Amino acid sequence: MDHGAWAWVPVFVTVGVLLAYEVWLFVAQRLRPERWARSAHATLREAWFAAVSAQPGSEILAVQTLRNSLMSATMTASTAALGLMGTVTLAAPSLHEAFAGMGRGAAPFTPRLALELVLLALLFASLVSSVVAVRYYNHVGFVGGMPVNSPARKQWHTAGMAYVRKAGVLYSVGLRQLVLVAPVVASILYPAAGPVAAMLVVAVLLRMDRFQATDEAAAGLD
Repeated sequence: MDHGAWAWVPVFVTVGVLLAYEVWLFVAQRLRPERWARSAHATLREAWFAAVSAQPGSEILAVQTLRNSLMSATMTASTAALGLMGTVTLAAPSLHEAFAGMGRGAAPFTPRLALELVLLALLFASLVSSVVAVRYYNHVGFVGGMPVNSPARKQWHTAGMAYVRKAGVLYSVGLRQLVLVAPVVASILYPAAGPVAAMLVVAVLLRMDRFQATDEAAAGLD
């Protein structure tokens, strides 16, 4: 890869497209949360927990549903951990060379090194988010397994609602970081492919992030 100024253009475009979309989506979710999947699905999980908490005999169903979600978050965490270890192994020589160069007064900070650091950051964020999601799903499992009308269930109901919402949001974040890895990897392998891959991923995410409510659900939100 050419280490001149032009070599940085694909890096800035790739990362810039992804970052701009994430910032725009964050603002859009704050302004109209009912129109976007993450916030709408977080409300859905809370509604589900409230429904099963009001229905005696639903404890086993609740625990089984939460177990499936916990397994999904565990698989995401495992995937992120494997990717993180592999990336560290492959990037270790260039990272060592860069840090050694900085110690000698040189700064061989290349576009490839920058992309490797971005890749490490995405995988690490995915791992942490997924692990914390597993933790919250585990806590919700204990709450959901309590008898519906028991004093303990009523005492922990508010916490269970908060935990199931946090777990779902964190799982979504962890899964999203794995999707964002694709354009970064494409840019590492072939710099010119990075911006194209980033725009394709953003187009796919935009379609997935939109939430189309039914007439009945929209009426309820109004």
